[in-house]
This record gives sequence, C-alpha cells and structure tokens, in this order.
Amino acid sequence: MKTIRVVAAVIRDGERIFATQRGYGPYKDGWEFPGGKIEPGETPEQALAREILEELDTEIEVGEKLTQVEYDYPEFHLSMGCYICSVRSGHLTLKEHEAAGWLRAEELDGLDWLPADRIIVSQLKKGREG
Repeated sequence: MKTIRVVAAVIRDGERIFATQRGYGPYKDGWEFPGGKIEPGETPEQALAREILEELDTEIEVGEKLTQVEYDYPEFHLSMGCYICSVRSGHLTLKEHEAAGWLRAEELDGLDWLPADRIIVSQLKKGREG
C-alpha cells in the first residue's frame, strides 16, 4: 500500500482551534486540520509553513509536535505529523477549503471529521481533560 506523508496544523488562538472543511477530492466536505504533503527536501515544519501559506494565505509559527498519526485509508496509508501552530501574520483566507471555523475543544465533536483527523481530535480532548 502506498504511503503518503503529510503534515497538519493545529492552529490555536487561546482556547480556540482552527478547523477547515475540505473543498475538493474524494473526501470533499469532511473536516480536517489544514496542511498537506511534504515535498522532497522539505522538513515537516517547512512543508507545513508552505502549505498554510498556499492554502490560507497566512504565515504561521510552527511549534511543538502534538502527535504522529498513522492511518490506513482504503487507497493508501497516511502518515501525518501534527503540530501546534499559531498565526504569525495574515487572516486565514480560504483558497481551497469550503468552510472553516474557530472551535473550542468541547465543540470539536460537532463536526464530521475525516477519519485520520478524528485521532487528532481525540488527542486534543484528552489533553484538555488530563
């Protein structure tokens, strides 16, 4: 099975977390943490900064790694590094996503998350409870 290496940004503003709704592809309409594929020669942090700039027209500060998600979709294996991030400059302008929102941890369950992103949601909720 093909492995796809990606990164995801858990962008925080105080108690709120930024989530996006996918606007394209086979998983269109599912909610996810923004990010994308790691290109050859990039570190995960560089890839994440580039992807957020491309997709949301925003510069982010990539902080500590929250978790590493390994998930088998029917067509591929996803290896996703997830990082806590904050906005450095810009206004998170949607260029590829259908919708987005700032959510508190207790609001995360109200969205239809993509399967791999559910693991991140679980981690975020556990961190809040623990």
